[in-house]
Amino acid sequence: MTQFIGVIGCPLKHSVSPYFQQAALDYYKLDMRYEAWEVKAEDLSTTINQLRQSQNLGANITVPYKEAVLSLMDEVDDFAGTVGAINTVVNREGKLVGFNTDASGFLKALCDDASFEPKNKRAVILGAGGAARAVSLGLLQEKIGSLIITNRASSRAENLAVSLAEHSAKNNLRIEIDTMPWQSPQLIEALKHCQLIVNCTTLGMKNSSGEGKSPLASNLVPKDALIYDLVYNPSETPLLIMAKEAGAKAIGGLPMLVYQGAASFKLWTGREAPLDIMLSAARQALLKIGG
Repeated sequence: MTQFIGVIGCPLKHSVSPYFQQAALDYYKLDMRYEAWEVKAEDLSTTINQLRQSQNLGANITVPYKEAVLSLMDEVDDFAGTVGAINTVVNREGKLVGFNTDASGFLKALCDDASFEPKNKRAVILGAGGAARAVSLGLLQEKIGSLIITNRASSRAENLAVSLAEHSAKNNLRIEIDTMPWQSPQLIEALKHCQLIVNCTTLGMKNSSGEGKSPLASNLVPKDALIYDLVYNPSETPLLIMAKEAGAKAIGGLPMLVYQGAASFKLWTGREAPLDIMLSAARQALLKIGG
């Protein structure tokens, strides 16, 4: 019997996950199909419940549902519970277990692909959704020096900062955590002195309402910081183009996408993910779908 895995989100026209996950499944000659399941918000609960069927191994969860699916799980991994967001669902004999592999994928790309050591550095996080939560907690684990959260809805940034501060206190981490209003003079000043900027918003993402946009104006991109855009399609986002024009080091979201997907692959199949094959397939897919 053919088994199925999918990526659940909306929109999904930009997604390359089906390409590189299928390449990994085919490498092991598994009778499994990985598909894109674009789901409207009102159908989310029904779709998640269908993952309990024996032919379904699970799913990846992407924007905008990483936080919404939390309450639909039977069990949640400790780290995913701390993050408050899920990007991987595993069907274990009809019981749905939620995981979050975003932080590990983010950190692997940060360290291996961008050669950046987070310890004691100053970072600015753009956005306060599920991806921002995972990224921020990953940076706390690596003992980042300070963290500034900014979001267009300031209340979300403040809520995230509070939960991060609680996590830091609980784990005896002495990390300065603050929020600043979106595009405010305080933020503009902070950007001049930070060493890492991470875009966790969908601004710049192909086929989204933010397509062609950047979360920062070109004059606000500091040349001495690493600019990390979690958006992977297009491969050259407006923010990454600005970063290169400013002379700053930059990394896009494709390595993180593949690394988090590789961790998900192992959870579903119990096999080590063929990273080289997945990365190659992801790059080819971006070219194919115009990224």
